[in-house]
Amino acid sequence: MNIVIVGHVDHGKSTIIGRMLADTGSLPEGKLEQVKETCRKNSKPFEYAFLLDALKDEQSQGITIDSARVFFKTQKRDYIIVDAPGHIEFLKNMITGASNAETALLVIDAKEGVRENSRRHGYMLSMLGIKQVVVLINKMDLVNYDESVFEKVKVEYSKFLGEIDIYPKTYIPVCGITGDNIATQSSRIKWYNEETVLEILDKFENEPDKNNKPLRFPVQDVYKFTNLGDERRIIAGTLETGKLKTGEEIVFYPSGKRAKIKTIEGFNQPDKMEIEAGFSTGFTLDEQIYIKRGEIGVNAKEVQPNVSTRIKVSIFWLEKKPMITKKEYILKIGTTRVSVMLEEILRVIDTSNLKTLQKKQRIERHQVAECILKTKKHIAFDISETIPETSRFVLVDDYEIRGGGIIKESLEDNRSKMRDKIFLRNNKWIKSEISQLKRAEKYNQRSTLLLITGEQQSGRKNIAKKLESKLFKEGRIVYYLGFGNILHGIDADLESEIDIKEHVRRMAEVAHILLDTGIILIITAREFTQDDLEIIKTAVDPDLIETIWVGKNVTTNINYDLKLDFPNSIENSLTRIIELLQVKRIVF
Repeated sequence: MNIVIVGHVDHGKSTIIGRMLADTGSLPEGKLEQVKETCRKNSKPFEYAFLLDALKDEQSQGITIDSARVFFKTQKRDYIIVDAPGHIEFLKNMITGASNAETALLVIDAKEGVRENSRRHGYMLSMLGIKQVVVLINKMDLVNYDESVFEKVKVEYSKFLGEIDIYPKTYIPVCGITGDNIATQSSRIKWYNEETVLEILDKFENEPDKNNKPLRFPVQDVYKFTNLGDERRIIAGTLETGKLKTGEEIVFYPSGKRAKIKTIEGFNQPDKMEIEAGFSTGFTLDEQIYIKRGEIGVNAKEVQPNVSTRIKVSIFWLEKKPMITKKEYILKIGTTRVSVMLEEILRVIDTSNLKTLQKKQRIERHQVAECILKTKKHIAFDISETIPETSRFVLVDDYEIRGGGIIKESLEDNRSKMRDKIFLRNNKWIKSEISQLKRAEKYNQRSTLLLITGEQQSGRKNIAKKLESKLFKEGRIVYYLGFGNILHGIDADLESEIDIKEHVRRMAEVAHILLDTGIILIITAREFTQDDLEIIKTAVDPDLIETIWVGKNVTTNINYDLKLDFPNSIENSLTRIIELLQVKRIVF
């Protein structure tokens, strides 16, 4: 069981753990005597906290800076106890230490009472979903073991925790220095006759087995081996939850691609038919589909994750500079890394008193906020209440973690309905016996959509036609499709001005079918925007799309792969496009 011990700075967390280890004989032989001798030589009073605080800065300042991990054992089970720092400057370390805990010990100094970080840490435990909590009211010797002081702190803190849906298992009066109620019942606190800290720990229940949760496999990488004719493509990562079994169909989100698990791979290991949660592993598929880092593998028969570009979240901000709207950050969830913007702040919460600060335009340091984030591309995730492992994220700016949080709700974006139709299409798609890989090997090319866009009269159609002819003469399987062909053909029943998004969607579906044949498809359209491109990416694998802007002036917000400044120079334009195809390994 993973246990985190948290609380305000100097409230005695490290001392309690040190005392616990000493009283139960869990220290390495001679360790206690060694630390006591070091203190004697330096004319320094011995403290049990020194058994944990290994860093020089920690011992000299008497505070815990980093999260110390201690291995501990009782007759019932093995424990890992994380001593999390209480100082506000090291709040990030505290959150890191608590992120994998199943239970928590929350320490409060009986003399000082409930402090700012006592409340803040309680709120963090609530955000992380830790419900098994015991509050230790420490340093009872400083208040002469007074029961009324204990009760006062208990009433005050219980009221606060109740407002954030944390209901402690119990409150225990303790003294870390003397060991009262840590491992043995205290003779000094006669008015308390319930469990000691060790006894209550053994009564905690472990979290439900991760193997019984739905399969979640964030893809870390794809390994390709070529030695001795090895053709395996191994999907590698860590199995967060569920069980991975050969023969079962797996769906990757957000792409919606699916295949069956062919083999489970390992270095110098016998063949396995099944892998349990928590293990790093790799597997091959029964067909070669293009999967990349950041996708989440899910059992096709189990609960599927959410996919969206808009999420409602609870955020805790750690950076001195506030989090603001209209600024891009990096969101990291699992193995996914994506650009994100703060769309709207719903409310900001002062974690020291739970007051709601309305109409805030920024999130200041150490504040918690409920807000809406908008990602640049679709991400797959779960809600914190269902599968916490795939709902927690961090926010990065300038290569540093600036904040973190949990996803509370998946929100609709302007492509939600379209995306649902695409998933249904992929699920019902009748696959050919000829795979994309076989077509690529046969044709010496990779199926690709070349989207050529630009201003009116920019010459994009002329370039597209000449490109088709040149590639055809070189033996490529290529086809040019003007957007007008779609408008006056398959879209003849639509009003062109009103249903522009539907025009783009239908064009993308036509492109999806043609790309499945293994061809290089060239489509021209006037002044496509990034939103148009995102609609296309919903229906067509983004890795099969190359965008080319024709013209000196870029009049939309589209993110292009190649810009042709001088479209009148046809030969130069064709050369640059073919160079792009070669660099991207589209033709070979």
